[in-house]
Amino acid sequence: MRYNSYSTWIRQQFPFRVQKISVDAGFSCPNRDGHISTGGCIFCDNRTFNPSYCNPEKSITTQLEEGKQFFSHKYPDMKYLAYFQAYSNTYADIDTLKRRYEEALDVENVVGLVIGTRPDCIDATTLNYLEQLNQQTFLIVEYGIESANNTTLQLINRGHTFETSCQAIKATHDRDILTGGHVILGLPGEDEKESMRQADLISALPLDLLKIHQLQIIKGTPLARLYQQNPFPLYTVDEYIRLVTAYLERLRPDIVVERFVSQSPKEMKIAPHWGLKNHEFTDRLLNYMTRTNAQQGRLYHALGYQ
Repeated sequence: MRYNSYSTWIRQQFPFRVQKISVDAGFSCPNRDGHISTGGCIFCDNRTFNPSYCNPEKSITTQLEEGKQFFSHKYPDMKYLAYFQAYSNTYADIDTLKRRYEEALDVENVVGLVIGTRPDCIDATTLNYLEQLNQQTFLIVEYGIESANNTTLQLINRGHTFETSCQAIKATHDRDILTGGHVILGLPGEDEKESMRQADLISALPLDLLKIHQLQIIKGTPLARLYQQNPFPLYTVDEYIRLVTAYLERLRPDIVVERFVSQSPKEMKIAPHWGLKNHEFTDRLLNYMTRTNAQQGRLYHALGYQ
């Protein structure tokens, strides 16, 4: 089995080390501000992944400078990608987008942008601008797909269909913009068979990068209330490792896999509690892949190792 790791791939894109710095630029979402809904996705609480320096009350420049201070002790010569992560970062008029992206690019040692958004928050005008921006700097546009099942998307109050994701990904890829996606494995009603179906559908899309996350139940979310009222199965760490391995076997081998898990703060999480840091999970995954591939008599390439 073979797949491309993000850590190896990103080192090939630059002659120096780069680190993403998250930015909260004060955007919203159409299923939060009433355009589609006011509840948001039932699993979502942006506090689970926003670092302490990431605060929309601060300017983008200030957030990036504080982020640089946070990381600079490791590699003083490091460069940075401004990661517009919180909420939907193309959900504004074009002049607002230009001001916010270009403010980030004006910060010293910021060498590119990663823009996280929803597939229903992109249009031709925005893509035209992003196409121009892509000719000037390093750029990734990352879409929240979450599921390839429209019944699931409706259940989690996503507010768009899988077909919407397909259209946005294709339109972005057609502009020669690096295009990423994000999926969650283990959503209510989705079993291993559904995940394998999803892997085939994801592989058919013109995606360059993919993030895979396990489902987490975060306190105070509608999903938490649903889980407490009618508990549904969550993967154990060993079950999830087997699932991810099978998923990767179905995934198109040129897709860059950025991550397999997300770790929300322990105090905010109801379940699952695996007690593993990201690198510890990756070590267990690699060990499992090594063991199973050896049993099957296959060579493997994983996370840049051979």
